[in-house]
Amino acid sequence: MRRFGAVLLALAAAFPILSGVAAADGVYVRAGVGLDRSSDARFRDADCATHALYGCETGTDGAPYGALGDFGALTGVEVGIGYRAAPALRIEGLLQSRPRAAYSGRANFLAADRRQSVSADLSVLSGLAAAYADLAELGVPGLGHLRPFVGGGAGVSRIALDETTMTFPRTKTLVPAGRRTSLAWMAAAGLAMPLGGAATLDFAWRYLASGRAATGAGTGRVQYHDGSIHYRDGRPNEFRLGETHARLASHGLQLSLRYAF
Repeated sequence: MRRFGAVLLALAAAFPILSGVAAADGVYVRAGVGLDRSSDARFRDADCATHALYGCETGTDGAPYGALGDFGALTGVEVGIGYRAAPALRIEGLLQSRPRAAYSGRANFLAADRRQSVSADLSVLSGLAAAYADLAELGVPGLGHLRPFVGGGAGVSRIALDETTMTFPRTKTLVPAGRRTSLAWMAAAGLAMPLGGAATLDFAWRYLASGRAATGAGTGRVQYHDGSIHYRDGRPNEFRLGETHARLASHGLQLSLRYAF
């Protein structure tokens, strides 16, 4: 977490330096909301041979042991501070929070018609540095008052995955929570609508690759559905586990308001 905070501080520190070499009206702030849909995500062992949750064998669907699902819909809010470096170029530092999402998937240990669901909640905090090209300034025609733009950026994401529950016909397996900081990147395309004065409304599609969500290394536990302990050889059924991970990527729509100073 300290490394993540240091990156965000570096992004914040860069913009006063940039704004110092430009006119004051080149600086803007932006706030927005977004709704994304995640891509498919398959959880696999980081090391299928040592303290593995899934293992190295092949499942009933012909794929390596794992869990296939997705993170569903992800809603988020973000704030940014930017600077117009040239008529067609904006650079920006942004912080995005997606406070709650849920993984839903299926393992492939058992026959396809048997219960083997996998679920976990997670949250994501991302900090990115981005650049946007306002295409109207390059001669690309807009749609009436709507002005097209494209952009891209990179940074880091902190993904917090809560305890994972794997539910089978008679028992459930509980997998430790995990936290991971990963490299992240995004690409965007959208339309900007000037509202008069210093305000602009941005409507954009964005693809965001947030890195990897990971379960924690620790102790896995087996319980019955009512929460009572499952015993094996006279002892609670517990076992050591290494990490498992899955790629978190999403795409969706974003609406934001930009205000220039």
